[in-house]
Amino acid sequence: MTIDWLLNAPNVQEVDASDFNDVFLQLNEQTQPLVIRGLVSHWPVVKLAQSGDVALLDYLAGFGTDEPVTVYRAGPEAQGRIFYDDGFQGGNFQAAFKGLFDVLSLVLQESKAKTGTTYYLGSTLLDQFLPGFRAQNDLPTQLENFEPLVSLWLGNKSRIAAHYDFPQNLACCISGKRRFTLFAPELVDALYPGPIEITPAGQPISLVDFYHPDLTRYPKFEQAMQQAIVAELAPGDALFLPSMWWHHVESLSGINTLINYWWRNTPAYMGSPSDVLTHALLGLKSLPSSQKQAWKALFNYYLFDDADKPEAEKTAAYQPEPMQTGLTWQKEGLSAEQARKLQLRLHNRLRIK
Repeated sequence: MTIDWLLNAPNVQEVDASDFNDVFLQLNEQTQPLVIRGLVSHWPVVKLAQSGDVALLDYLAGFGTDEPVTVYRAGPEAQGRIFYDDGFQGGNFQAAFKGLFDVLSLVLQESKAKTGTTYYLGSTLLDQFLPGFRAQNDLPTQLENFEPLVSLWLGNKSRIAAHYDFPQNLACCISGKRRFTLFAPELVDALYPGPIEITPAGQPISLVDFYHPDLTRYPKFEQAMQQAIVAELAPGDALFLPSMWWHHVESLSGINTLINYWWRNTPAYMGSPSDVLTHALLGLKSLPSSQKQAWKALFNYYLFDDADKPEAEKTAAYQPEPMQTGLTWQKEGLSAEQARKLQLRLHNRLRIK
């Protein structure tokens, strides 16, 4: 099987950058991916990248500090695919700490030598490792209300296995071309993700090789193929990726650069749902089926069913007023102090005895 299915998948909905202000007002309510053409084409770094890779990397190096960054190296045998090692106990790459200038030099050398080695700089916080960059290259001030984490992603040709991220994501292509193949969260079963506790880089990833899908071993993946949508980004374009959407990412040029904005719809003190899932594996996974069903009913009652109920039917509505201030009956989100108390309670209960 070839990659024709990737090339022929329907495209993500697009808007022009001139419409972004209208779209932005509803961005947090947007539940479908969206390509914004030319959103950051005015950035100095995007314009400079048009002069060539050397000019781009020199510009980036000018913002570097003495603090080392993490770079990943995968040998030619990986063929650019960042994945598990042969024993499925870790990644098929090595991580190293190097100065930003040294990393950029390695990426440039490989782009010329074309040995098949992949160098990959991922999720490198701009404010920490390239201070001053955002003073010249940043999105409208509306995003400041989201308090986003803004990161640099840079490397040679590569493909990153399909995975999800909890935060909302606005990915801006600076140089090179990227192809995102996207799947709605409910297609998780058809993507065959690996275990939570053994991952190459922290997030569960699809075990399917998108370039060579084995439909005998992964038959449900055919459903995913039929429902995939694709976004191809050129320099200056951006992709809004809603929380929890699965995305397989290909960097298609000799050198590819991307800046992304991650933000949450809830305060950071509320914790990560991934931790909830991990603890559920510990506490619920081994229960008999009847007990699992009972706990499923409780989760639905306290968490999931409430979302679709009218206000008068929600769990807090029929509780006496003094009781509605309790943690489990909050109509609004928890305060920082309430969250701290709940985290302390969990901490005490989770201590290994």
